[in-house]
Amino acid sequence: MTRLVVAMRLYCALSLWAVLPEFSSAADRPQWGQLHSRNMISQEKNLPQWFEPGERDTDTGEIDLATTENVKWVTRLGSRTYCSPVIAQGKVFLGTNNDAPRDPRIVGDRGVLMCLDESTGKFLWQLTVPKIDWIRFFDAPKSGVTSTPTVDDGRLYVVTNRGEVMCLDMEGMADGNDGPYTAEGQHMALPDQPPREPGRNDADILWCYDMVAELGVRIHDSSNSSVLIHGDVLYVGTANGLNEEHDNVAKPDAPTLIALSKHTGELVARDSFGVGSDVVHGQWSSPAMGRVGDTDCVFFGAGNGRVYACEALSAAGNGIRRLQPLWSFNGQPDARLGDSLPFQCGRGSPSYSVVATPVFRKNRVYVAFTHDPWVGKDDGWLACIDATNSGDVTRSGLVWSYDGISDCLSTVSIADNLLFIADYAGRLHCLDAETGQRYWMEELGGRIWGSTLLADGKVYVGTDRCEFWVFEAAKDAKVISRIRMRDQIFTTPVAANGVLYVATAKHLYALGGNRNNGN
Repeated sequence: MTRLVVAMRLYCALSLWAVLPEFSSAADRPQWGQLHSRNMISQEKNLPQWFEPGERDTDTGEIDLATTENVKWVTRLGSRTYCSPVIAQGKVFLGTNNDAPRDPRIVGDRGVLMCLDESTGKFLWQLTVPKIDWIRFFDAPKSGVTSTPTVDDGRLYVVTNRGEVMCLDMEGMADGNDGPYTAEGQHMALPDQPPREPGRNDADILWCYDMVAELGVRIHDSSNSSVLIHGDVLYVGTANGLNEEHDNVAKPDAPTLIALSKHTGELVARDSFGVGSDVVHGQWSSPAMGRVGDTDCVFFGAGNGRVYACEALSAAGNGIRRLQPLWSFNGQPDARLGDSLPFQCGRGSPSYSVVATPVFRKNRVYVAFTHDPWVGKDDGWLACIDATNSGDVTRSGLVWSYDGISDCLSTVSIADNLLFIADYAGRLHCLDAETGQRYWMEELGGRIWGSTLLADGKVYVGTDRCEFWVFEAAKDAKVISRIRMRDQIFTTPVAANGVLYVATAKHLYALGGNRNNGN
């Protein structure tokens, strides 16, 4: 369950959205996927198609840079990393766990958000978040911070493993505690411990909105949602899910999607989707956005197997508003035929959910509907939805469907009318984005938790069998490279400023460019 978020250094004017090319012009990658659309593509050129990941020092766990090839730097992470990196303003940010502590004062299982120097991989600062381990299945052990952060105008926005939406100073505590939040020391400590003294290598929290305390959200396993930014408003999936027994939704009145003020963290809106008790397991998707006609729309995939579209807020405003659905699409397969299906949650449920992030492109939304991968039904399907309709568009809005995927956690990559999607069973699919026709499918031999990256005429994807694959982005299947890694891969590759980033469970690789000694 990765997930993989929004904001370039300069926003494109909304009036230009209809004529934007498939690749945006910024070299940084400060969010999950392309700006707003979440399309997993990049315009970067001359990216590596092969590298040697190097040998691991058995005593320290570090990769010996001298044994690598085509690697700029390598940085040690925790023991499990489900978060893809973002790159902005000379820094790299990603979440992991605390199994390789950077601060000897802070040990044990925690969520960690790391800030690294983009040129060298040198560690700069970190946010450390104590686990909620007194509620079973709330904050999965060793999962760390799984929300891919979003950078905008010198600030970083992320959802922590405790269900907090945070705004952080990109410089950390190195330039002082900027406030108005000043309780970083208490936040770093366990509930029964005195506050810790933050140092220059700790995070500077500017504001913190606790979805659990404020909204009664009951997270299940992890908070994956990557923050979407539009103007002064943040959109965040809450991850509200099942109880400890996996037999019902613990907090059915809690929202599924919320909007916060970018400047203060105040709640400005919550959804009226009516998901309630209809959640298969958890809700781990991230919001996407696109302009349909004259309306800016937010798209979200929910744990009840539906995709919702709602009108974006024009500004934060006063009071708490409701995000009313413009349309919804029911991803339960029989719903396409007009049949009503009883919804079931929990282990063994036959119902479908959405884990991947919807992708908006040319008035269409592309998203995978899946059986929960943890119940072992191995079944999913991909939908192309007309985003211009309204109401229940389950039958009227389906442009095409593809039933060839298994369970699926992956967000699509689309360019030049070629669509690439990976499924949990370890297969890579290439389709025609206009018609859904399959050009090819390849077995990669390991489960795929992340998504594909389409860049520089190549498709990059990693598996949990410790392999990294590079394919030619073409109608005919052609493997360029198959690289044996030192660890499993649960994340999505990222390209920025001429460098390809690959995060394994334990290391972040910066590939291409000039070699540095790192840290």
